[in-house]
Amino acid sequence: MTRTIVFFPPGDPENPYNWSTGKKVFALLTAVSTVMNSTIGSSLAAGISASITKEWGVTNQAQLVLPTSIYLVGYTVGPTLFGPLSEHYGRNRVMAAAFLIYTAFCLGCALAPNFASFIVFRLLAGIGASCPIAVVGGICADVFGSPLSRGRAMALFMATTTFGPCAGPVISGYVTPTSWRWSFWAGLILTAPGWIMLSLAKETYGPVLLKKRAEKMRKETGNMNIVAPVELEPRDLRHIIMVVLTRPLRMILFEALVGFTCVYVSLVYAIFYIYLQVFPIIFGGVYGWTIGEQGLAFLAIGVGAMGSGLSYLLYDKILANARARDAPWSRSEEFRRLPLACAGGPFIVLSCFWIGWSAKSSVHWIVPVLSGLSFGLGYLLIFMALLNYLVDAYEIFAASAMAATSMSRSLFGAVLPFAAKPMYDTLGIAWGSSLLGFLSIGMCFIPFAFIIWGDRIRANSKFCQHLAKMKEERQRQEEREREKAEIRKAREVAARGAQEKAVESGVFDKDIEKQG
Repeated sequence: MTRTIVFFPPGDPENPYNWSTGKKVFALLTAVSTVMNSTIGSSLAAGISASITKEWGVTNQAQLVLPTSIYLVGYTVGPTLFGPLSEHYGRNRVMAAAFLIYTAFCLGCALAPNFASFIVFRLLAGIGASCPIAVVGGICADVFGSPLSRGRAMALFMATTTFGPCAGPVISGYVTPTSWRWSFWAGLILTAPGWIMLSLAKETYGPVLLKKRAEKMRKETGNMNIVAPVELEPRDLRHIIMVVLTRPLRMILFEALVGFTCVYVSLVYAIFYIYLQVFPIIFGGVYGWTIGEQGLAFLAIGVGAMGSGLSYLLYDKILANARARDAPWSRSEEFRRLPLACAGGPFIVLSCFWIGWSAKSSVHWIVPVLSGLSFGLGYLLIFMALLNYLVDAYEIFAASAMAATSMSRSLFGAVLPFAAKPMYDTLGIAWGSSLLGFLSIGMCFIPFAFIIWGDRIRANSKFCQHLAKMKEERQRQEEREREKAEIRKAREVAARGAQEKAVESGVFDKDIEKQG
């Protein structure tokens, strides 16, 4: 049985790579709007501990950390489902289902009748909110074929993952005095733009679009042997469970690029969420700030993240100039992204020691606050570089790679904050922060190792080998399509030539008849 496999021909307007700039930007902004909701939701509970104690009598320190940590536990569960499923059923359907879960349980948090139900609703909201964190990298890979444009799109996405958690404490800090429940009503109100954009968004995942095209062609022609590449994969439940849903975990365990990236970004991410517990100790305990004022301290991290965006654009320009003059280093795939992570690591180390040793009543409060600039700069440089590197390396499997990083860093972000207060009570502010700095020093070597050995690691990767085979097959298919088009064109030219000769011959015969 001969099957006709459907591919996008060169220049096909339905191929997301060939969409207009406006359509691509809308797809990205739709995803970014859901990411903003997700990340703001992660820190909405940062300023409500006193209100929870007053309403429900919860005084145990570990229980008071739960509203934030349990949400991040949801982040560890959701990506293992949503990332791979988006590579099986498409981005939009999965994103909409997950956003519905988040919206419903954000409402549940606002109406929770007791602490136990509140914690369960936070967990379920976190599961729904984890989807865009896992899937947006895949959407960037779907619509931006150029590494340059894809990198800039990813930079915008990762900026929102930084600004969201910074905005949450500000919202809860100033709304909580009215009622802690209004923190979650505010989160619910903020879902409205996301729902509007999701309702207008188009599917971006190429394999699913090809599947729809194949289904349409089968219906129109009656030829049941027309198939899309994704339809050749097993579709049974066992395959989905054993292959599709386990893909992020297999990537963590067997893909060195994914595994070491997970370790690094997990530590950096956990430090951010440790700060949700530490800032009240520093700015509330040492400087006597209110909850709202403590939330404002996080804005310095957001400003630092803006600086990393400018650094990203500057490095893009340096790389473009180097490639224009064909500098040898610029040909390396590793140098497209990783130097930014190499630069970002020391800023994280600096910020940890800075805030630890400057947080004293004898030192003006602006000094520890400004450490957030260094943290935000390093945080986003590391995320932009390493996650972009994974998207470039794994392309159509980018959602699973992103799901792996989301799952691992969320696990660290959920667990380590429980140790924050005991660690700072035991070691003090200076040495507690220094411990985080020493751990960060060890992580700084990972992007350097990728630069040295990254090409060999990718060459030995089963996923990268599979992608290479798919590209070869696609190129062969495109070449066959071009050859067919050329043959059709040659036949049409020959037919037109024969017709013209026939017409000329007919006219000549008539002239002879008239002369005769």
